Amino acid sequence: MSQYLGRVGAAFDALDPIAGAKARSADAVQFFLGDPQSWSAPELAYPDGPSALRDAAKAAGVQLYVHAPYVINVATTNNKVRIPSRSLLNKTLKLASTFGAAGVIVHGGHLQEGDDSAVGYANWGKALAQLESDVPVLIENTAGGERAMARRLDSIARLFEVATEYGAGFCLDTCHAHAGGLNMETLVADVLGATGRIDLIHANGSRDEANSGRDRHANLANDDQFINQLDAGLVSEIIYQARATAIVETPGDEFAQAADISFLRARLAARTN
Repeated sequence: MSQYLGRVGAAFDALDPIAGAKARSADAVQFFLGDPQSWSAPELAYPDGPSALRDAAKAAGVQLYVHAPYVINVATTNNKVRIPSRSLLNKTLKLASTFGAAGVIVHGGHLQEGDDSAVGYANWGKALAQLESDVPVLIENTAGGERAMARRLDSIARLFEVATEYGAGFCLDTCHAHAGGLNMETLVADVLGATGRIDLIHANGSRDEANSGRDRHANLANDDQFINQLDAGLVSEIIYQARATAIVETPGDEFAQAADISFLRARLAARTN
């Protein structure tokens, strides 16, 4: 493989994502357009508006990503959730487009007990077919749930038989993969076999054991195995193999996230030398 030392950034809430990026020495940023647990229409908090954010990001060399609200579930058979989910995802994408976001991350969703999984995949196809934006959707793997659409490799592969037709990408979360019971040693090859692509990595440690189904992120720069049960060196190797931008969604303030970014950059630099 050729040398690789790509973008490493962070996810955080701030009125000014560019200032937050500088405080963390990040060259990529992920943020929400409002309350992630709300059905409210997305809003950009940046005081000077979308065009100014686009220009500031370009000048700073910072790549922008948006995470869609957690409430979105376009796979479900529940009309009261699926229909507003499609609408909210579309609104999020349209707003993200105004400031040049590189992608909008959305969870794979889940079905209700007794639902036919084929309906969930078909619902994803219908949702993607209705979107009106030039910003790519990046479907993220999930940590838990036996009815999840994007936890196990076989389900992810079936989902991307549909998603690929509409140009959707994949966001690989290392904590979710660990908690979801995926093989971390062969993760990149396995995911590429299922999706054909990895567009973004959520580079997170895990506070819980493998296959726990629990989504509790841990810092990577902390080598205490009782705090982080996912080898941070393996996370950096996953980034190296995937050749994708990495975003840390790790706990703490800008100093804790800056330490995680520095750790990953050092490991990636050592890997390429």
